Amino acid sequence: MPETPSVARRSERARAAILTATTELIGELPYSKISVEAIAARAGVGKQTIYRWWASKGAVVFDAMLEMNSGPEGLALPDTGDIRADLRTLLRGTVVALTDPGFESFLRAMLIELQQDSELAGMYRERLLLPERAAVTDRLVAAVRAGQLRADANLELLLDLLLGPVQSRWTLGLGGLTEEFADAVVDAALTAFTS
Repeated sequence: MPETPSVARRSERARAAILTATTELIGELPYSKISVEAIAARAGVGKQTIYRWWASKGAVVFDAMLEMNSGPEGLALPDTGDIRADLRTLLRGTVVALTDPGFESFLRAMLIELQQDSELAGMYRERLLLPERAAVTDRLVAAVRAGQLRADANLELLLDLLLGPVQSRWTLGLGGLTEEFADAVVDAALTAFTS
């Protein structure tokens, strides 16, 4: 039986309150201290209301993080006409986000959660990882069309060469994630794919 308009509005208000409460808690607490109970209390709803939409704490936190970082046009890279500059902007932004002292430990906890929860890992892949990769690929395709990259460039390999080093250094805790490192990754990756 479909929801009546007033029930649908109440449901949407409750869902919005849950995501807002989760976003606030993300800014205030380490991941381990956030609980479904804390989210429910902050949102003014019962736990069962949260479980109506999300299977776990990780799932609601992931949705809140997506909402925090999504724009009205979805995922898209800037296209200034200079692929090197655009990729540097992308990787520099990634480095800044991953090394934010107030957020890094939270992101590391989410990474652990993804490894332990296959349903959440699937959501991450489908709703964040693949769309991000598609957005970067779209920008690379535009660079090929503009003659900034070789026509025979293996874009999947180029994508991995761009994103892999930053992700690897962060995941393994190797440090050295700076804007200079991001620029060096872009320069090294593009060297193999420019004429």
